[in-house]
Amino acid sequence: IAADQHQLSGSTVETLSRPPAKQIVVQPRKPVDAEDQQCLAEALYWEARGEGEDGMLAVASVIFNRVEDDRFPDTVCGVIYDGGETPPCQFSWWCDGKNDRPTEQDAWIAATKLAKGVIAGGHADPTKGALFYHHRKVRPEWAANKRLSAKIGSHFFYQ
Repeated sequence: IAADQHQLSGSTVETLSRPPAKQIVVQPRKPVDAEDQQCLAEALYWEARGEGEDGMLAVASVIFNRVEDDRFPDTVCGVIYDGGETPPCQFSWWCDGKNDRPTEQDAWIAATKLAKGVIAGGHADPTKGALFYHHRKVRPEWAANKRLSAKIGSHFFYQ
């Protein structure tokens, strides 16, 4: 890592320049239909609507990483609904017993646009291949046995 110095308003600002990291691109290799797109939009909305695009892309990465992993179902909806509607389930919003209809229109529009874009063109995986994540306010037992790969917004991501 090299330090670069730049002049800014009479003061010196030091920034670190790093060699570019190898980008992992998450793109569906299996057919994704309209139902999968709806499932993905709901997951992005409920899991990361307050995290902005970066947080939603991270959640999408985990879902697609699971689709490609033999230990999980091989469709987007299958991954999201894995475990059923009663705990233990994979995504807490799915099995919390609450209504799953989005209520914040702007966040729902953002989630649906992002889901469509991810399915159409893929995206760089900011989680570095993560299959698991949790909010920073919870400490699940399973996390002790996983390797932390990223911290994005209020979530920790693990391989």
